[in-house]
Amino acid sequence: MNVIWFIPLLVVHVGLFGEGFSGNVSSRPAVVNIGAIFTFDSTIGRVAKIAIEEAVKDVNSNSSVLHGTKLVVKMQNSNCSGFLGMVGALQLMESDIVAVIGPQSSVVARMILNLASELQVPFLSFAATDPTLSSLQFPFFVRTTQSDLYQMTAIAEIVDHYDWKEVIAIFLDDDYGRNGVAALDDALAARHCKISYKAEISPGSGVTRGEIMDILVKVALLESRVIVLHVNPDSGFMVFSVAHYLGMMTNGFVWLATDWLSSVLDSSSPLPSTTMDTLQGVLVLRAHTLYSDRKRDFFSRWNKVTGGSVGLNAYGLFAYDTVWLVAHAIDSFFIQGGIISFSNDSRLRFVGGSRNLNLDAMTIFDGGALLLKNILQSDLVGLTGPIKFNPDRNRMLPAYDVINVIGTGFRQIGYWSNYSGLSTVPPETLYSRPPNDSSANDQLYSVVWPGETTTKPRGWVFPNNGKQLRIGVPNRVSFRDFVSQVRGTNTLKGFCIDVFTAAVNLLPYAVPYQFIAYGDGKKNPSYTELVHLISTGFFDAAIGDIAIVTNRTKIVDFTQPYAESGLFIVAPFRKLNTGTWAFMRPFTPLMWGVTAAFFIVVGVVIWILEHRINDEFRGPPQKQLITILWFSLSTWFFAHRETLVSTLGRIVLIIWLFVVLIINSSYTASLTSLLTVQKLYSPIKGIETLKTGDDPIGYQVGSFVEHYLSEEIGIDKSRLVALGSPEEYAAALQRGPKKGGVAAIVDERPYIELFLSSQCIFRIVGQEFTKSGWGFAFPRDSPLAVDMSTAILTLSENGDLQRIHDKWLTKSTCSSKSAEIDSSRLHLKSFWGLFLICGVTCIVALIIYFFQIMRKFFHAANAESISNEGGSSRSRSVRTLLMLIDEKEDESKRERKRRKMERSPSSNGLELELELE
Repeated sequence: MNVIWFIPLLVVHVGLFGEGFSGNVSSRPAVVNIGAIFTFDSTIGRVAKIAIEEAVKDVNSNSSVLHGTKLVVKMQNSNCSGFLGMVGALQLMESDIVAVIGPQSSVVARMILNLASELQVPFLSFAATDPTLSSLQFPFFVRTTQSDLYQMTAIAEIVDHYDWKEVIAIFLDDDYGRNGVAALDDALAARHCKISYKAEISPGSGVTRGEIMDILVKVALLESRVIVLHVNPDSGFMVFSVAHYLGMMTNGFVWLATDWLSSVLDSSSPLPSTTMDTLQGVLVLRAHTLYSDRKRDFFSRWNKVTGGSVGLNAYGLFAYDTVWLVAHAIDSFFIQGGIISFSNDSRLRFVGGSRNLNLDAMTIFDGGALLLKNILQSDLVGLTGPIKFNPDRNRMLPAYDVINVIGTGFRQIGYWSNYSGLSTVPPETLYSRPPNDSSANDQLYSVVWPGETTTKPRGWVFPNNGKQLRIGVPNRVSFRDFVSQVRGTNTLKGFCIDVFTAAVNLLPYAVPYQFIAYGDGKKNPSYTELVHLISTGFFDAAIGDIAIVTNRTKIVDFTQPYAESGLFIVAPFRKLNTGTWAFMRPFTPLMWGVTAAFFIVVGVVIWILEHRINDEFRGPPQKQLITILWFSLSTWFFAHRETLVSTLGRIVLIIWLFVVLIINSSYTASLTSLLTVQKLYSPIKGIETLKTGDDPIGYQVGSFVEHYLSEEIGIDKSRLVALGSPEEYAAALQRGPKKGGVAAIVDERPYIELFLSSQCIFRIVGQEFTKSGWGFAFPRDSPLAVDMSTAILTLSENGDLQRIHDKWLTKSTCSSKSAEIDSSRLHLKSFWGLFLICGVTCIVALIIYFFQIMRKFFHAANAESISNEGGSSRSRSVRTLLMLIDEKEDESKRERKRRKMERSPSSNGLELELELE
């Protein structure tokens, strides 16, 4: 990388530090120099300086770490200045520096990390949390603290946990503030939340109370009451002081502060009472560190060292662990044969005036890559917990404590980690369990919010800026009972208006709004376009008879439905109470066919079973055919005179008579209903009839029905006819498709019910083929939609919604006497079980009968083979079988068998066999 960009800084550096550098080489030298760059006089720096000094003492006193090599740290004060940080880094590069602890500030880090990359000196920052400081851009940068990427994810999860949708971000206008808020924006978006307003604060020390006042006055006029404060301590305490003065630390507000505040609380506690009064109810994050005996002992030692003047915060622990991390990495470096050596950058020879600038002092650490590798491969357990790095060179298993400022101190209400989410138990106890992938499992202890309340703040209010909500209302020209504009005025009335007004009156806060009529008043407006204007910001909401459909829910949020709405078909009808062929209507053609087939089948089965033993089923073929038909048809009226002899025939007849009884009763009931009760008929049976036909279909102007029929059902748009009023509905239906009208009209349920209340010559055909409802539309993630849904449910439960419905939509006309067209008939599916039983009975009876015949046939065949020793032909066997089937069984033979069976039951089987032979 070209290093000419920092030549002006080198000029200053040479003016201050003019001596050259002479590198040395040693395998394990007596002294190893590391550097440290941070702001000495800062909340983090004061603690870090002591922590680094104590860590160096501990490393040097432990001979098992560097094995006799002394670790020396050279500190430079950056004073939160990128320029001074660069000068300090250049000064450190003149010494035998193998690693640098720092920088503390993310802004300073961006200034000097290019130098680290060029000179291959690892920089380990214990406090630079800017999430965009990546290893790809700065390969020799290692973050030993936790990235703000995780801190902002924790804040976003807290926001989502309390069901807030919008937050306001107040941040420093530098890399630390901007990049942190950008990470927060991404984390909120992943949870369907957002930053509604961003307020920047100048990062310099010259920010005034008046500037903070101007910012917070704007914030107070906004809708959101959830404020995220990502600043430094100086500006942060000024923000809280001004907020307290403006009454913004009271009931209804939520303040979420990043870990800058917890650092102050840990290191400077107790704060003055005037300061603590401005912090009451604030939620704060603090980097979580492992609970251990070693950490507790270090806290005790810290109090002795500092005398209680400075408290130990998380960044002090990270600084302490960073020194140990570097020491172990250097020890591994020596064990692997590494040597501390430096070489000049040959590219600097071609820089003009290099001698005057003393660029020879800028040398490259030859073992930087190996030392960096050892740092990244470390596996230590420090005061903060396990020190391991992921491929992005961030600490593994990041976690934060969630604390709540109360009274003169604070209390911990839970934890967050990227493994277990929000919890009330330490994250390290959850690492052995499966990770938490659902926010539903998140939990925190109760919080005392600003205003000393434990009730969760709603998180938003209507902006106190005198602006009213612009609510779009469709200006209908038909079905005006739902919503309409009073002619000659700006007043809107109707069922939908009354529902909205009643729901708003139930809200626990005032809602300033104004109705704005949408439409030209000549035809019904497009409801889809009305909803779209909400997403563009033209309207703040839309109310009216707006159907909740899929394509609309993608751009706005709807309330709980306040009216049922599904699509119905209306068509003309005719009465079917008389007619020449009315007696055929109870059954469908298929039912008639199957019933007739079973009459024939049962007659044939009975004939087969009775033919050999019953004289009534014998005779010439013509007589037998007539007998079959007569017997089967006469069973319909239970008028059959033939007496059945065989057991199998009687069983089949009993089952069949039961089937006939059920069919006969059903037919009689259906025919009676058909001839005595008014029946309505329409050739249109439902949406499938419309889909397969070619007739025109009517729909209401502005409705979503056109899109649904064409896109979802697949009906050609050329068949769809737009109609604008109930009168046009009636006229188009009366004309019919042959005279320029329509075959049917498809519309939503409330319109259909209102239309049929005054049009008694039309009826609903088929069933409702969509399920939907009407709701009020609001912008996405609007909290008002949730509260309005609750109010609508209250109206439904207390009966007010029904009373509003009865006021506008109940009509005392013929609609109460009408019913849907009943074109149903008795179908085969209602009787297939009976037919199945009868069919199975016939098949089983035939199988038993033919088994008996075949048994007799084998006996007869054996007897014939004995008398004809020469053998029998196939034709003779067939004739024998046919004769057995057709011949009449001897009645006297059957009588003898019966008597023998009565005399000798025990020998019944043997005698029967002999007789058969």
